[in-house]
Formats: sequence, C-alpha cells, structure tokens
Amino acid sequence: MILEIAQIDVKPGLESEFEAGVSKATPLFQRAKGCTGMSLHRSAEKPSRYRLFVRWNTIENHTVDFRGSADFQEWRKLVGHCFATPPEVEHVSETVKGF
Repeated sequence: MILEIAQIDVKPGLESEFEAGVSKATPLFQRAKGCTGMSLHRSAEKPSRYRLFVRWNTIENHTVDFRGSADFQEWRKLVGHCFATPPEVEHVSETVKGF
C-alpha cells in the first residue's frame, strides 16, 4: 500500500470552497483504479494549509492511472482555483506500525 501525502496551501478566504470541492471530488477517488481511501486534514497552526491523504495500491495507480484520467482533470476543476501554490506531493510506504 502506498500513501500519497499532498500538502496543499489554499488561497486565504477559499478554505470553505476548497473543502466543498474535495467533498464533491470524493466519488472521483472512489472509482479511481487502485484507490482504497482518502481523507483531508486541516492544519491548526496554518488554517489555509491542508494535507490530503490518499491510499493507493501502487504508485502507478496515482501517477499514471489517476493523473492520466478525465477524473483527474475534473478534480483539478473542482479545487485547482483554490491553490495558492502547486501542491507538494510525496508517496510513502509504512515501515513500522505502532499500535
């Protein structure tokens, strides 16, 4: 399992619009090949900063399958105008599990 972590800085004042766009985009992720879940988290210290966590079976499910799809274009239409800067994205895999 691969966890995509996207740090997204939103233009101040567009936080509610961004959150609504992510909610509307949930079905896009649900039907994406290899996507097993997603969640959005807002920073307490920096309220215009979010972390989007998306679980994928493989990196390619995100970088090839999803990014190459019409659903990715729809995702960007729903939320892209809210971005203050391009999202910073990385992929991680679990190495040690706590409790």
